[in-house]
Amino acid sequence: MVLRQMKYMGCVAAMMIGGLGAASPCDAPGRHVVHAGESIQRAVNRARPGDTIVVRPGVYRESVQINKSRLRLIGAGHKTVITPSGRRSQNACGKSGNGICVVGKHRLRDVTIRSLTVRGFKKTGIWASRTDRLVVHHVTVRKNGVWGIAQEKSIRGVFRDNSAIDNGDAGIFLANKTREEGGGSDTRGAVISDNYLAGNRIGVTIRRVRNLTVSYNTMTRNCGGVFVVGDESRPQAGALTVRNNSIYKNNKYCAGNSRLPHIQGSGIVLTGAEHVLVRRNVVRDNHGKSPLSGGVVLFHSFVKVLNHHNVISDNIVLHNRPVDLANRDLPGKGNRFIHNVCRTSEPAGLCRRLHRDGLNPSATGE
Repeated sequence: MVLRQMKYMGCVAAMMIGGLGAASPCDAPGRHVVHAGESIQRAVNRARPGDTIVVRPGVYRESVQINKSRLRLIGAGHKTVITPSGRRSQNACGKSGNGICVVGKHRLRDVTIRSLTVRGFKKTGIWASRTDRLVVHHVTVRKNGVWGIAQEKSIRGVFRDNSAIDNGDAGIFLANKTREEGGGSDTRGAVISDNYLAGNRIGVTIRRVRNLTVSYNTMTRNCGGVFVVGDESRPQAGALTVRNNSIYKNNKYCAGNSRLPHIQGSGIVLTGAEHVLVRRNVVRDNHGKSPLSGGVVLFHSFVKVLNHHNVISDNIVLHNRPVDLANRDLPGKGNRFIHNVCRTSEPAGLCRRLHRDGLNPSATGE
């Protein structure tokens, strides 16, 4: 018993000294190491709830299906790459065109995916459904056909310090349900923070969900930065915060679809949303000629549902075209534009006035 404990402590010490991405002289209980040429899925199948799977540097040509709670899948940063195999996949995740899937028969809890790259999948880099406290941290999702990271029917997810680049739709996508109609579901405090989102159709899309925060993200070279999307279902999408993000030069052109017109030059768009706080963001140099173009835009949903009781406050919104602030949803009630630094608005009067030598402390458009 003493020898077993000594061996275990030696493994723990080696992990702490070398880091999770480094080789260990022995495997601690609950720790599975996958080397280049081996199967991540095989390690997942062997693992038990609470185990950690360490994926060493290499290119792994497979899809990974996680269906157990409390698993940690940890790579070696950009040196660990998961990409399609080119062969027929043996699991449901790969058959659906996804890279990593976190899906179980019942709600999966406390799964962590960290420090790896998922690229080139037909549909989604990381797909999750029915999860609680899923953490995706320091992951790169690149050139996936639809979404970079997507989650539905889930609560308390944390998506932090990731890079989502050149994905076909949203870099990060959170929804109540992707294939069914329904009211805005409560995410119970989901967090999308400190991510870099570039070259996607939309940086972050929030569709029919409530109670979450989108903060401290950088979004550029997308067609649009942040979209908060609702419809006629109840409760309406909203009751969330978009704050302290840097959203600039989202001037890529994306064709329209049955729900939305073409997208180009959109910073933050609210469509069919309620009780959203948009605060202290820097939104600049977004240029386009779409009905959705502009720095911060309120626009009715595709089924003509109006925005109401949203607050756009204390943002710096400059050099966007055709305008910095746009309320194109004027029948909507209770929407307020307060203390925003900008030069142009639709209708006029929503900006704080700028003087040549600084900002006039008086405000218009309250």
